[in-house]
Amino acid sequence: MYLYLDGARLGSALVADDNDLTLSDIASLVDVFYLGGTKNGALLGEAIVICNPDLQKDFRYHLKQRGALLAKGRVIAAQFLALFQNNLYFKNGEHANSMAKKLVDGIRSSGYKFLTESKTNQIFPILPNSLIKELKNDYGFYVWSKVDDNTSVIRLVTSWATEETAVDRFLIDLSK
Repeated sequence: MYLYLDGARLGSALVADDNDLTLSDIASLVDVFYLGGTKNGALLGEAIVICNPDLQKDFRYHLKQRGALLAKGRVIAAQFLALFQNNLYFKNGEHANSMAKKLVDGIRSSGYKFLTESKTNQIFPILPNSLIKELKNDYGFYVWSKVDDNTSVIRLVTSWATEETAVDRFLIDLSK
């Protein structure tokens, strides 16, 4: 059995406060993983990393046979070259996590609890349904699950592009 790691949010995971893995560690532990691009600063694309030599054989052929080989793949690759210069990939993850932490601190100081504790850029506060209805008028988020008749869990996700002013505005509206 092969081990594959979905790396859509790998940038945020690798710079999380409690994380002790490096990108090299990931490569030594899995057969295949990918680096999420769009959720960490790229315009489009992911970079697949095949660590198991047995899976590398004929990979380009299989891509081409299934219509996935891009004629201008270098354009996508150029984004990853830029993201890994001067640790931009990790700095983007750190920014996303710090904006999420600011949200957590503000939501908690407003008296609300969380479904789970998160060290990355996805958080799950439990809010009154009436407040959720008001917040939905100005913010995009997903209602994760119903807790009871009066409260639900929402999923908030920050990114490399989340502006601190947007976080501040959300926290002000939350406290009204």
